[in-house]
Amino acid sequence: MKPILITNDDGIAAEGLLRLARAAKEFGDVWVIAPRQQRSAVSHSITLRHSLDIFPVSFPVEGVSAYSCTGTPADCVRVGIYSVMPEKPDVVLSGINYGFNVASDIQYSATAGAAFEASFQGCTGIALSEQACSCHEVTDAHLIGILKMLIGRSPGPGCIWNVNFPGCSLSEFRGILEDRKVSAGSLYRDRYKLIEKLDGDGIRVIVDGIYNENAEEGTDFCAVVKKYISIGRVRNII
Repeated sequence: MKPILITNDDGIAAEGLLRLARAAKEFGDVWVIAPRQQRSAVSHSITLRHSLDIFPVSFPVEGVSAYSCTGTPADCVRVGIYSVMPEKPDVVLSGINYGFNVASDIQYSATAGAAFEASFQGCTGIALSEQACSCHEVTDAHLIGILKMLIGRSPGPGCIWNVNFPGCSLSEFRGILEDRKVSAGSLYRDRYKLIEKLDGDGIRVIVDGIYNENAEEGTDFCAVVKKYISIGRVRNII
């Protein structure tokens, strides 16, 4: 069976990673290489001036070879392909991310960044994310079907598949929408909140996002707001 590489940006102990590895076992020989700790919002950054430590870890899915890495999700893809796996995977799965990766937020997403690195390496990159909540009914019911649909189906040069699952009950779920465009909007309208004033006229601030559901029809953002699974191709800027 052809090896499948799985990574994420929530860290090696994330529940979404575990659920994805279980599902992926139906499609190949699964290898997990994931960040040692939370590495969200680092986009497609890679480590060039520091060493990376990679350690085998005990993983609670039988038959899965798993490793932690001190780098970013994109680093995990690179070291997996170049140094850890016995052969290059056909597909790299990134996720399941805790929180949507839709609209303009995709540019910051390390989940998407890892999938783009896979694309650069000549593999099919699939980013998978779900609403940040405790309800996984839709994801767990449709994950294997979505993987069956996309594994072996190229999104095209420089592109990845981007999948987002709504966090609702199956009774509320409205279906699957393919070919979703990337929204120009944003799930959170960010601002920065003052925490304290510092010596030397400095200030200390923290990001303070305002939740937003104003989404354009036909987009990834609109699909998840309306409780659909969104599937779309996302092209890198280069």
